[in-house]
Amino acid sequence: MTEPTFKKISVIGLGYIGLPTAAMFASRKIKVVGVDVNQHAVDTINCGEVHIVEPDLDLVVRAVVNEGYLKATTEPEPAEAFLIAVPTPFKGENHEPDLKYIEAAARAIAPVLKAGDLVILESTSPVGATESMANWLAEARPDLTFPQTAGKASDIRVAHCPERVLPGKVMQELITNDRVIGGMTTKCSEAASRLYKNFVTGECVVASGPRVAEMAKLTENSFRDVNIAFANELSIICDKLGMDVWELISLANRHPRVNILQPGPGVGGHCIAVDPWFIVSSAPEQTKLIRAAREVNDAKPQWVIDKVHAAIGAHLSAHPDKTATEVTLAIYGLAFKPDIDDLRESPALEIARALVGAHSGPVLVAEPNIDALPLDLAPARLVNHETIRADIHVMLVDHKSFKSSSTPTGLLVDARGGWDISQAKAKAKGKASTATDK
Repeated sequence: MTEPTFKKISVIGLGYIGLPTAAMFASRKIKVVGVDVNQHAVDTINCGEVHIVEPDLDLVVRAVVNEGYLKATTEPEPAEAFLIAVPTPFKGENHEPDLKYIEAAARAIAPVLKAGDLVILESTSPVGATESMANWLAEARPDLTFPQTAGKASDIRVAHCPERVLPGKVMQELITNDRVIGGMTTKCSEAASRLYKNFVTGECVVASGPRVAEMAKLTENSFRDVNIAFANELSIICDKLGMDVWELISLANRHPRVNILQPGPGVGGHCIAVDPWFIVSSAPEQTKLIRAAREVNDAKPQWVIDKVHAAIGAHLSAHPDKTATEVTLAIYGLAFKPDIDDLRESPALEIARALVGAHSGPVLVAEPNIDALPLDLAPARLVNHETIRADIHVMLVDHKSFKSSSTPTGLLVDARGGWDISQAKAKAKGKASTATDK
């Protein structure tokens, strides 16, 4: 018997993953209902506009809303497939996964479920989250059967399919990247694969179950976190030994089997900075390397903050007639990576908050991808980087616009290797020495 096609899909959570996914399905002439608790996001989308920055997303959303294939609402509606793409934060200070948003989404869609429906958890989650979601659904709908008890004969199909896209390239990678699909049964996996093949040109790879699919995503991001920690640790070692870490990495990477990543002010975003802790929480005694990498990356922001304070001290020593209230500090970048507006788990934002709170003088912030500073950065001012005049310049995010501009004059703390330090030294000839984290 041929399985039916999907005529209506519901996406729960219209953020950086949910909205592009909803738009992608809608672009294939499938009716999509997006659900979000944020009324502003709902209203914005229904006007054919977007509330997040992602290349090409605005064009697709405008088209599918105008054509009637995508609408947003705050309440779930009946559909044939439900994709849950909500946050999975921590609770407490021990990095324990908090599944409250997944549970809330599951209980929200439960009343509109019917036999034959498919529920997919896309949220990056700790091992076992998909099974927990299935249990919450079963508690809410005892009149339906679920895979954990009915197996292949269940009324509802349940699977995990983690997103694996790069911010800034989401609309491309949703299509071309392979998808890892972990259904609770083979029937669940088959249904999920059939759904994604509406737009995915990459391979839909079926895992042996949802736990393996969950672990695959966590493993991918933990691998990257460990490699970034190595680069960040090298930057600290090189600073102590008086070496240029960027030169060192460039030389080491000439080996055909070496590819060291670039250091930075820490690790941000809602994936690499979070996912390794999900593995640690699942097996705390067996994750020594993953935990150590997290600790190295989590400590890097404070190291940068200390370098900035040292630069301020150096400037005051060179200008004994000045006080700290007269030292202007300029911060370049707040996003967690270049050329996006996403501030989630951003080490740059963490550093900026600390500097604004500690520095008594003026603080200027250049972040070209946002229209206003977060409220907790007051009294700092959001400015165009091309107009900045400051004593200390702190590069935290190497946006393209920063790198294409000339290196500023003054003391530099460059956490991303985005400035030409030799050029800065030439400009500052006869002035105080340049301070960098190179």
